[in-house]
Amino acid sequence: MVPDARIGEQNYPPGVTYPTAESRQIAAPAEKVWSLVSDLPRMGEWSPENAGGSWCSEATGPAMGATFAGKNRNGFRKWTTTATVVACEPGQVFEIAVTTGRIPVARWRYEFEGTPGGCRVTESWMDERNFLVRVTGRVLGAHDAAHAHEEMAATLANLAGAAEKP
Repeated sequence: MVPDARIGEQNYPPGVTYPTAESRQIAAPAEKVWSLVSDLPRMGEWSPENAGGSWCSEATGPAMGATFAGKNRNGFRKWTTTATVVACEPGQVFEIAVTTGRIPVARWRYEFEGTPGGCRVTESWMDERNFLVRVTGRVLGAHDAAHAHEEMAATLANLAGAAEKP
């Protein structure tokens, strides 16, 4: 696990693991796990907060620049976001930039490393909301680094359960 770093509003360049991250060994090939993670309509099967969604416009699957209309829930609260694929290398990396309207919300990144007996998956998150959006977004529940760690651990556990099925 990468330690949580409180670095304020610093922007990270593409291609790095963000400071809020969780990793898990999964007994399945990286390509198989990548195909599950990048199948965004199915994300609700692994994520405790995402409820799936659909590809937008001409998109039918993961590709650079493809957009996805995501559905989310936290208890009785529900909201939608748009995710744009910003890194897409099968078996290696998958990353989305999430917005609500034109307002940046977060980046979610998945990195895959082949290991004996499967792969190591690292999911990382960066909050891109400005102060005002963070404050008004509290109505949707906690969305800080501690919450992200819990959600990532659950997502990776559920992903492992699905990927490790014969």
